[in-house]
Amino acid sequence: MQKYILDICFDRRYSKIDRELFLKYYSHFARKTYQKDRVDAISKSLERLIKSGLMVGFGEITQKRIYLHKVQLTGQGRKVIKKILGEQGRLPL
Repeated sequence: MQKYILDICFDRRYSKIDRELFLKYYSHFARKTYQKDRVDAISKSLERLIKSGLMVGFGEITQKRIYLHKVQLTGQGRKVIKKILGEQGRLPL
């Protein structure tokens, strides 16, 4: 799930991405899951990516929960997804 999220964000480079876009991840599976379970899994994945410094989240923070509306990839996140995808970096000449 986290690789899918990073890949989608990398394709859209520097723009903020709405979290509803990540629900398409579950369309590939034959076994259907409940909507609440999908949203919970996406929320946990996004929160873990934000805590590790690979993404920045935009939304509201309360005492009990974080409500994310949009996310954006950081520089460190771009480096990680390039390594995962095997994309070769440019030489600084």
